[in-house]
Amino acid sequence: MATPVKVYGPPLSTAVSRVLACLLEKDVQFELLPMNMAKGEHKRPEYLKIQPFGQVPAFQDESISLFESRAICRYICEKHAEKGNKGLYGLDQLGKASIDGWLEAEGQNFNPASSILVFQLAFAPRMKVPQDEKAIKQNEEKLSKVLDVYEQRLGESRFLAGDEFSLADLSHLPNGHYLVNVTDRAELFTSRKNVERWWNEISGRESWKEVVELQNKASS
Repeated sequence: MATPVKVYGPPLSTAVSRVLACLLEKDVQFELLPMNMAKGEHKRPEYLKIQPFGQVPAFQDESISLFESRAICRYICEKHAEKGNKGLYGLDQLGKASIDGWLEAEGQNFNPASSILVFQLAFAPRMKVPQDEKAIKQNEEKLSKVLDVYEQRLGESRFLAGDEFSLADLSHLPNGHYLVNVTDRAELFTSRKNVERWWNEISGRESWKEVVELQNKASS
């Protein structure tokens, strides 16, 4: 029986939850090691050996150590191509290229603006940190422009990289979840017909529901 891979970091982390969703889609056994970031466990020397930047997640597959959630997801999909959702990272070169293009769009366009909004609107109040209204306004405008592009794209195809759910869609789940369910900015998604349809479909997947369950347990 294969040794479960190890994922270091709290499930409430958007980057950690991205990896967990991928593992669940691919039906790969894993061990979640949540870590207490408030106590600085992510800055300890033994952890820095596998994640030199002292961030989460870190990932171990026997002797292999990886960091950066999107790279980890690609590795999982490549190594376990025949497991779980076989098309998660495409079935041919063209499929992979399309998925990579939209993964880049998520990483370069969707993620920067949505991450700032998630922090300012969802986490800052919990941490008793003053909200930066200027940053909120600027990034809401940036994210609106990105979602306008998505709206057009999703009028042409069921999912971002084509007609099948892929890593490109999955990568949007962590930040999207907080924006839709924890902040008062759900209309960024729900006011766009195609984006709303897409969001409801991807966030309703069993893999993501399991991640949300892990998050709920961690925060209770």
